[in-house]
Amino acid sequence: PAVKKIITQNDFTALKQECLTKKCLFEDDTFPASVESLGYKELGHKSNKVKNIVWKRPKEICENPQFIVGGASRTDICQGDLGDCWLLAAIACLTLNEKLLYRVVPQDQSYSEGYGGIFHFQFWRYGDWVDVVIDDRIPTFNNQLVFTKSAERNEFWSALLEKAYAKLHGSYEALKGGNTTEAMEDFTGGVTEFYEMKEAPKELYKIMKKALERGSMMGCSIDSLVPARFETRTVTGLVKGHAYSVTAVEESQHKASKVRLVRLRNPWGQVEWNGPWSDNSKEWVSLSKGEKDQLQHQSAEDGEFWMSFEDFKKNYTKIEICNLTPDALEDDKIHKWTVSVNEGRWVRGCSAGGCRNYPDTFWTNPQFRLCLLEEDDDSEDNEVACSFVVSLMQKNRRKERKLGANLFTIGFAIYEMHGNKQHMQKDFFLFNSSKARCKSYINLREVTQRFRLSPGEYVIIPSTYEPHQEGEFILRVFSEKRNTSEEYGNIPSRPGEKQCKAIVKCLRGFIILSLLSYCVLVSRSGFRLNNQLYDIITMRYANEGMNIDFDSFISCLVRLEAMFRAFQAFDQDGMIRLSVLEVSC
Repeated sequence: PAVKKIITQNDFTALKQECLTKKCLFEDDTFPASVESLGYKELGHKSNKVKNIVWKRPKEICENPQFIVGGASRTDICQGDLGDCWLLAAIACLTLNEKLLYRVVPQDQSYSEGYGGIFHFQFWRYGDWVDVVIDDRIPTFNNQLVFTKSAERNEFWSALLEKAYAKLHGSYEALKGGNTTEAMEDFTGGVTEFYEMKEAPKELYKIMKKALERGSMMGCSIDSLVPARFETRTVTGLVKGHAYSVTAVEESQHKASKVRLVRLRNPWGQVEWNGPWSDNSKEWVSLSKGEKDQLQHQSAEDGEFWMSFEDFKKNYTKIEICNLTPDALEDDKIHKWTVSVNEGRWVRGCSAGGCRNYPDTFWTNPQFRLCLLEEDDDSEDNEVACSFVVSLMQKNRRKERKLGANLFTIGFAIYEMHGNKQHMQKDFFLFNSSKARCKSYINLREVTQRFRLSPGEYVIIPSTYEPHQEGEFILRVFSEKRNTSEEYGNIPSRPGEKQCKAIVKCLRGFIILSLLSYCVLVSRSGFRLNNQLYDIITMRYANEGMNIDFDSFISCLVRLEAMFRAFQAFDQDGMIRLSVLEVSC
């Protein structure tokens, strides 16, 4: 028999105990062993690829299955028939830091004591850590794992981690194609910085070495000039349009001089660099056994190889570093960072104004007030400045791929302010230039950039490049010193406004959208609401053309007034408590 239960956060312990008590194996109905969990197009119902796939538990695949064999390592990750090298490159980096690894992969799991067919993994998800519970049924073909596998046939932690990540995004197919930093951030909650090799700083080697010493995760790739020819092998054994892990940066004595080396890993678990310092190259002859052991040199087709730093720079086009904190890797100081997190959305017809190229709508984008209150301790040449990092991340686009969603091209601009606490209008942006902005708008999940500005008050405008594109986002601001960040237009609420918002949701189930012009009218009518509540109530009355006629507007005001009166009738101490009957009446 199988345990049937909707899975929510923190269910793992209770579900496992239920399985052990009933002596049954867990089956996850929220991510079933079916085509729906495989995919929606290339791995969907109409695909021939899925016809012979059989979901099996590890005990049906091999004898003596183990969760982890001899410790989790880079060789435990070998790519299968899924284009998720970006994810596997991040997992390989994760194995280099046990503390990070066992945050994502809890250790209290095995195929012997307490086995109930249930496992769990933890991921950072837009500001929160979530626990993802799965059963251990895995897709197989001819009794072989279809997707990620370990070099050890009886080891399954990496395959189960991939399944949990697929569940987080809705299907295995949703994991096809991506950027290594996306998974790195989901494993750490860190912040990422990119370097193009042709524009990399002179200190790049030092930056990479310091990054690994600080526990940062690092990946790299070679751009493919022809988009249709991704993952094409070159004569040197490297693969274009493919994600690699950077697993070590070292210096070694070679003949009369020192040589700087970089160790990389191909998630395929095979296909390696065949140039200087490759596994069987002549360069290794001049090194002593002790030096070889220190570098963990092996002549094995395992996807891992060394190359000189100079060859690394010549062959790879991009490197990405996910830092656990935004400490600048160019200096030796470790700082204590403060972070403020704001969530928001771009709504068509209301707050999806596009970039600065669209002055008629740009001002309607969400606006976030940033107060830089204290200058850095290490300011030089009498410069008074505050260091901070802005990170704009769009939410849920991968999960919504099956509905046709793709990543938006996103970015942000920063304007200096002087005491105004209201949403800035069109004229302000027509007559004021930005104080700082992201280097470019780009179609990645996250855009991040580091800045130094004078203490003061600023407004950050996150936006999509094109107007009228709907989506959710999270805006993070890291600073070395104290700062405050909040959304403009959120007028201080009178007691119980949040509870009023909850009543509106319960009673009417309003869809989230708004029209700013009518919001202004509502404000002038005497109702003081925050932006989120405006979104909810105005969408209830908008037609397909995103307009509200006068009759609907009057109806909106009448109902809003009734809601406030209802709240006040129940209000005792700024909060109200309602029974089911009172909510439904």
